[in-house]
Amino acid sequence: MSSLKYIDIQGVAQTFKTKKGLFPALRDINLTVAKGEFVALIGHSGCGKSTLLNLIAGLTTPTQGTLLCANREIAGPGPERAVVFQNHSLLPWLTCFENVYLGVERVFGAGAKSTGAPSENKAQLKARTDAALAMVGLTAAAQKRPGEVSGGMKQRVGIARALAMEPKVLLMDEPFGALDALTRAKLQDELLEIVAKTQATVVMVTHDVDEAVLLSDKIVMMTNGPAATIGEVLHVDLPRPRSRVELADNAAYLGYRKAVIDFLYTRQGHVEKAA
Repeated sequence: MSSLKYIDIQGVAQTFKTKKGLFPALRDINLTVAKGEFVALIGHSGCGKSTLLNLIAGLTTPTQGTLLCANREIAGPGPERAVVFQNHSLLPWLTCFENVYLGVERVFGAGAKSTGAPSENKAQLKARTDAALAMVGLTAAAQKRPGEVSGGMKQRVGIARALAMEPKVLLMDEPFGALDALTRAKLQDELLEIVAKTQATVVMVTHDVDEAVLLSDKIVMMTNGPAATIGEVLHVDLPRPRSRVELADNAAYLGYRKAVIDFLYTRQGHVEKAA
């Protein structure tokens, strides 16, 4: 893994205008992500995890500071950064294949200006789409519509759509948060295999301590909002490939898990009041 700063976040703050006045979501965010690194953002609700992910995606611009990707300022969305949301955001009238093809065509099809690469013909676009669906095990479901497949399969389509664009950075906002425990575990294991194969740089928002430790090279722990910032960065030095069964009673794994729990529930512990 490269030690170079592939994503470089310098002095970033984000303040939103609301009906009640200015709301400081983030302050003093300084973070670097190396090429090929898997980083998890974790913290209590309202700590700005998704806000930070949206800034990296270029969906919003910071009030202060700068964000760089491959030494270029992030000034908006770009094909080198793909996003997978908790809500799969699929078009229900299109098949799984068509939902993925739509993204592929926008990046690699005729008239696509964002990549600078030569445009591809329909056969090449279809091959890209088929390959992405195969990577997430959805070849047999390619012609089904979202309403005809399970929640886990919908998330696979979202991941396939992101992967089909061959992004340098994969941004994931709690992609497995709405799934049952067994489906979530299966997709986590598949994600480990996909990232090992593609060597993508990943930044993932999660609430799940075990997910963060299992998947990550680095866990960024956020302080409570408002005006949240990075409280601590934990480097996870566990060998890859990783097996959840083998790690279940691994002393190092348990130590990392305890460190995250201690930060979240002792140092940043709070009782969330009902609205």
